[in-house]
Amino acid sequence: MIGATKRKDYPLSMRLPEGDLAIIDRAADLRGRSRTDFVRDAAVRAAEEVLMESALLRMTPEGFKAFVKAVSAPAAPVPEMVASLRHKAPWERGATKR
Repeated sequence: MIGATKRKDYPLSMRLPEGDLAIIDRAADLRGRSRTDFVRDAAVRAAEEVLMESALLRMTPEGFKAFVKAVSAPAAPVPEMVASLRHKAPWERGATKR
């Protein structure tokens, strides 16, 4: 018999104004997600951004020179993007006749 596994989730509670909750619910519904999943993902994404902003990046002097050279080089075209940008958007093509 398989024993029950202990949940390792921790509750988080917050009070929100009705307007904020309505916006969150509407966005979650548009994504087909529950309020909890939507808020959890948004909070984790925001936390990851803050952590990445404060992450220390260490390089050797040679590595830094290579990095500067790479970011200073002219941009190379991406063939797929060039092809995509050559197509007109549907609203630029005009009405289609039937």
